[in-house]
Amino acid sequence: MRTVCRAFWLSGPGEPAIHETALGEPGDGEVVVAAEFGAVSRGTETVVAKGRVPESEYERMRAPLQEGDFPFPVKYGYATVGRIVEGAPSRKGERVFVLHPHQDVFRAPEAMAIPLPEGVAPERAVLGANMETALNAVWDAGIQPGDRVAVVGGGVVGLHAAKMAVGLGADVTIIDRSIPRLRQLDDIFNGRVHTRYSTVEALEEECFSADMVVGAVLIPGAAAPKLVTREMLSGMKKGAVLVDVAIDQGGCFETSHATTHADPTYEVDGIIHYCVANMPGAVPVTSAHALNNATLYYGLQLADKGLKALVDDPHLRNGLNVHKGRITNRAVAEALGYEMAEPQIALKAA
Repeated sequence: MRTVCRAFWLSGPGEPAIHETALGEPGDGEVVVAAEFGAVSRGTETVVAKGRVPESEYERMRAPLQEGDFPFPVKYGYATVGRIVEGAPSRKGERVFVLHPHQDVFRAPEAMAIPLPEGVAPERAVLGANMETALNAVWDAGIQPGDRVAVVGGGVVGLHAAKMAVGLGADVTIIDRSIPRLRQLDDIFNGRVHTRYSTVEALEEECFSADMVVGAVLIPGAAAPKLVTREMLSGMKKGAVLVDVAIDQGGCFETSHATTHADPTYEVDGIIHYCVANMPGAVPVTSAHALNNATLYYGLQLADKGLKALVDDPHLRNGLNVHKGRITNRAVAEALGYEMAEPQIALKAA
């Protein structure tokens, strides 16, 4: 059995580090899990990494197995899939999900080691957090059977928001600008939702008739486009709800601004806005079972190799946004109006 583990810590704003600590023997009711896949919350963990967790949200945003306290130093995270390697002999080798921070091997209460359902690939299990975000958005909006729901954006969050709304009996329309994706969504729902190609006319028609509009638009690296304007609110039903899941990227409604669970909603022109930047934080112990991609491996590569990891790995290099004062991500450069430098060239100039 391993006696040393490696964990990801934040010691200050933008100051990550890999710490080696003693693992210890599992106690009564504990298991040891070897991590295989981990995930990072683009919204929540960015706020944590920058030290921007409001004091009023310290307890609500605390991860179940977090070490340290906000703002720093802190070992944070809550999405790990791995295999049980010690403790609970009858479960040894079982693949499980655990709400544990980023660490290669760790001890955890056996009750928190949730077995993955049969047929669910571990690298896909991290999408559970997207499901949780969508679920919270739909629950908090209070959808009733027969309500009309417009989902703007047919990606992962939009798909799950639509599933929740359909399950509650709503009349759902998904709007997206990708025709292949719209065809795929139509197949997934087998005709239980309407799909429309995104145009100004389509957005206006769906928003004006909707009881709830879910904004689930994401352009990687760039600010979310403002698809619902202030002017459009005047044509909507009074008391309708706008849920902006894209608020972490600036929001896709012109009238959106980030809110917290302590004060989640506000009203503009008779339209209720729900723009909580950390929606799964409403149920921190059970939410965010997983997030976007397995990242622990890449974090370790950065810690071990530094900039050389970006030179060696095109996937890491694609994630580089800024290097030595030069923007190396095209979407970021276009969103901010700056000239882009090719990442390979910027790194060679290091």
